[in-house]
Amino acid sequence: MELLRPSSAEEAAGALGNGSVALAGGTELVPLMRDGLVRADTLVDVSRAVPRGIDGTKIGAGTTLAELEVDPQIPQALREACAQAASPQLRSMGSIGGNLLQATRCWYWRLGFDCWLHGGDQCFAKSGAHREHAIFGNERCASAHPSDVAAALIAIGATVRTSRRELPIAELYRLPTEDDRSTTTLAPDELILELDVPAPEASTYLKAMDRRKWAFPLVGVAAARTAGGIRIALAGVAPIPWTLDEAAALDGATPLPGTAYKVEIARALVRRAVTGLAEPAR
Repeated sequence: MELLRPSSAEEAAGALGNGSVALAGGTELVPLMRDGLVRADTLVDVSRAVPRGIDGTKIGAGTTLAELEVDPQIPQALREACAQAASPQLRSMGSIGGNLLQATRCWYWRLGFDCWLHGGDQCFAKSGAHREHAIFGNERCASAHPSDVAAALIAIGATVRTSRRELPIAELYRLPTEDDRSTTTLAPDELILELDVPAPEASTYLKAMDRRKWAFPLVGVAAARTAGGIRIALAGVAPIPWTLDEAAALDGATPLPGTAYKVEIARALVRRAVTGLAEPAR
């Protein structure tokens, strides 16, 4: 295996693809490689190539979750999402760019089953154990996206700048299809460089999980109030971060038998989050 350490974003993007993958904090990629879920001939260390730090509404993709959770410039929902995302050790290493590209925690996918998301013909979760799986967007794949941070950024209305384009963060994600099982619109040789995170009037992130700390979301709810109204986004409920047009949209959930409880948790957290937006911003 070869390790490259490019010094610019252009050089890093040019080195991606054709069997190479980007390495930032390593908290996501290294376990996937260890378990044989990602294979690469070349690792491209992007730590010197992508921006890091906070400058007004701009956040470099290399900025760690630990840096974001304590910065008063950062909207409350994003600070709360970062603080609840993982253990302190992982937050001190994991970058916001890498967090947005997390793979599912579905145990069938993680154990290497020939499931639909891996290119197979069936979603094993639908007929098997699926307590932590999706309640939306689960027609073909019932996996649940684990990123607290992505939900917060979608609710806030953040924009992503990559080595190729600029797009609303919600457009970074896509439901997998028969022809393309990917859950992101990022090309293999495309690199997330920066986020533009506007300041809402108020925002919050609430999370239900199996443990009190350092667990992936069973349901995460991000809500932000702006002059245009309230935006709500959910984590842990669909193969991608899921946007709700309104709280009543939860009536359209399609839970599996073992995930119906998530709908009720989501209702309670959405209600609490929206109510909390009426309180003074912190």
